[in-house]
Amino acid sequence: MHLTRFKINKTIPVLFPFSRRLACVSSTQPHKEHHQDPPWQSQDQLHLWVSSVLSNSSLDSSKCSALLPHLSPFQFDQLFFSIGLKANPMTCLNFFYFASDSFKFRFTIHSYCILILLLVHSKFLPPARLLLIRLIDGNLPVLNSDFKKFHIEIANALFGLTSVVGRFEWTQAFDLLIHVYSTQFRNLGFGCAIDVFYLLARKGTFPSLKTCNFLLSSLVKANEFEKCCEVFQVMSEGVCPDVFSFTNVINALCKGGKMEKATELFMKMEKLGISPNVVTYNCIINGLCQNGRLDHAFELKEKMTIEGVQPNLKTYGALVNGLIKLKCFDKVNHILDEMIGAGFYPNVVVFNNLIDGYCKMGNIKEALRIKDVMISKNITPTSVTLYTLLQGFCKSDQIEQAENALEEILSNGLSIHPDKCYSVVHWLCKKFRYHSAFRFTKMMLSRNFRPSDPLLTILVCGLCKDGKHLEATELWFRLLEKGSPASKVTSNALIHGLCEAGNLPEASRIVKEMLERGLPLDRITYNALILGFCKEGKVEGCFRLKEEMTKRGIQPDIYTYNFLLRGLCNAGKLDDAIKLWDEFKASGPISNVHTYGVMMDGYCKANRIEDVENLFNELLSKKMELNSIVYNIIIRAHCQNGNVAAALQLRENMKSKGILPNCATYSSLIHGMCDIGLVEDAKHLIDEMRKEGFVPNVVCYTALIGGYCKLGQMDTAESTWLEMISFNIHPNKFTYTVMIDGYGKLGNMEKAYNLLTKMKESGIVPDVVTYNVLTNGFCKANDMDNAFKVCDQMATEGLSVDEITYTTLVHGWNRPTITGQD
Repeated sequence: MHLTRFKINKTIPVLFPFSRRLACVSSTQPHKEHHQDPPWQSQDQLHLWVSSVLSNSSLDSSKCSALLPHLSPFQFDQLFFSIGLKANPMTCLNFFYFASDSFKFRFTIHSYCILILLLVHSKFLPPARLLLIRLIDGNLPVLNSDFKKFHIEIANALFGLTSVVGRFEWTQAFDLLIHVYSTQFRNLGFGCAIDVFYLLARKGTFPSLKTCNFLLSSLVKANEFEKCCEVFQVMSEGVCPDVFSFTNVINALCKGGKMEKATELFMKMEKLGISPNVVTYNCIINGLCQNGRLDHAFELKEKMTIEGVQPNLKTYGALVNGLIKLKCFDKVNHILDEMIGAGFYPNVVVFNNLIDGYCKMGNIKEALRIKDVMISKNITPTSVTLYTLLQGFCKSDQIEQAENALEEILSNGLSIHPDKCYSVVHWLCKKFRYHSAFRFTKMMLSRNFRPSDPLLTILVCGLCKDGKHLEATELWFRLLEKGSPASKVTSNALIHGLCEAGNLPEASRIVKEMLERGLPLDRITYNALILGFCKEGKVEGCFRLKEEMTKRGIQPDIYTYNFLLRGLCNAGKLDDAIKLWDEFKASGPISNVHTYGVMMDGYCKANRIEDVENLFNELLSKKMELNSIVYNIIIRAHCQNGNVAAALQLRENMKSKGILPNCATYSSLIHGMCDIGLVEDAKHLIDEMRKEGFVPNVVCYTALIGGYCKLGQMDTAESTWLEMISFNIHPNKFTYTVMIDGYGKLGNMEKAYNLLTKMKESGIVPDVVTYNVLTNGFCKANDMDNAFKVCDQMATEGLSVDEITYTTLVHGWNRPTITGQD
């Protein structure tokens, strides 16, 4: 479309009256039989009767009741047309409503259009508008009409009624029709309004300039930029565009990214002698700034001043925004000074653009300074201000400031954008700030803004991993109370987290609530529960859950069986585990490498090393993809059996297959070497780990310290202890117990007891094993008083003495006698 090549007609052709009425079709309304004869004898008398009813200053309902049963829609249409302006418009309006409501009389579109013209002619525009709205909306009975072409029928009917009213009123009726379709029926789009406009144009006539401009403006506001340009081009063939017409189209072209055409039309406008106003200049300056053409924008700003059009706040705001987009902040201050000098102080939009620009540059300090300036000028920061700062804080990893900004948005009653708020919650989860994420989610839920299911799952998982199971559970029940329960995935994440933490009662409560509410359980739910019961050693409960899930039509999978096997193996019920494995190998899911790992671990714990090797070889023969878990198990088995050489060879094998050893691999090897007295070789393994990029953990160091303790080399054990601490690896309960045992065996009970004190001060609670090795040390040193004091200390801490404790005390009590006899 070449908008700059249109031809503008300086005069509008006069339309000749269109006298032919719309063709009529027979009524579908059945003829009603009446006992009373009509009060007229001829067509002329009927005309006089109808005329007297419609011309009267008020409606005579009795006459209407006598008239309507004997009148067809087409008869009335002909009579109404012939009466025309002689009728009283308000009486006619009341007659139409009375006939429609009381007699379900179906008037023709033509009749409705005559009434609209009568109302417009008599300056009753609000009733005319309301009648037109009700007619279009289908709230009035109409005879034989196609709803899809309703607007065309109305336009054609109005066009054929030029003989009823003058041209001015006739144009007003079309203005009204276009205005109603553009405002009251936006759900239909602007298609109807544009169709009516084009229909008029094809017939050689146009709405008023004011209505044309209104249509152009409405199309721009609805982002219908192409349609705006098309309407303008057609309009220009019969209506002389003014500055408002050009401004609307220039705005449409700028917003549509067609800056060349916008500039060309701007120049054409001036050639036609139409002077741009400040709005025209602002549209094109803003368009140029949005497209990065700042030089041209500043030239236009200078030109408008020369032409006597003074820049306003929007002019300066557009230039400031353009400079910010190009990061020309040095020039921004110059424009701001000029703007203030011209008597325009920055408004909230300008301030928000400045803050946005500085945030995008990462200069949060300057953005906050601008916010302070805003407040000092009594301009209250809006939700846009705070959301902009919020995004800036997140981008620059300023967590506390982001939390404060979100708190301010949610606490001050500002407009809430759920997507933006929850994107910050998601970001907080990524930063492991689960407590804050939970707090803001609660605040959003209290305002009935629910997070997405994936975000809820992330938050629940994070809370559980962070040990905040209480908060995760509270969130789940809060969603339930809101009538928007958590998804199955989120619920399963919570159940899994509770089971991992050993909180089976709470996990069971969640499941019970789900069942009572009719929320679905699936295989993952049951597997999580089974895993939880297995960890607690409640194997019978695991099998009850398996039976329950089967009854519900949920078939156990390989993970279910793996968990059951692990539960049996951990409970020492290896024979039951073998039996279960044989059962599901026959008819259940295919075993995977994890299944083999569980069974190998079970055999290893039972010291059935040959069975471990057989399963490992079976894995090799089946060419299953091995992992570090199965390698670590068989390495541990060989180490337990004293066959360190075989274990070391397996480590080399796993390396050759691209499976890297880990801390578990090395801790088993270190244990194995220390058990057979190769403590220095074990120490070399620690050094080797560091060279290969592994960080030895407390398990590795504890094994090495245990080796030195067995050899009685407590000085070396102590130096290894200090080395461990220097690498920020803190001793655990087992490390302390090993060292206490080492000192006890050498009779150095002072150091042993001091270590126990230090252990407690570190927040590590001794168990029965720790106290037993200390008791044993005192017994060996013939210090039975302190040995019994240790037992008393156990009792005060809620620990029960076991068989080893009693045996140690009995042997200690008898030791002096035995020594004397020797």
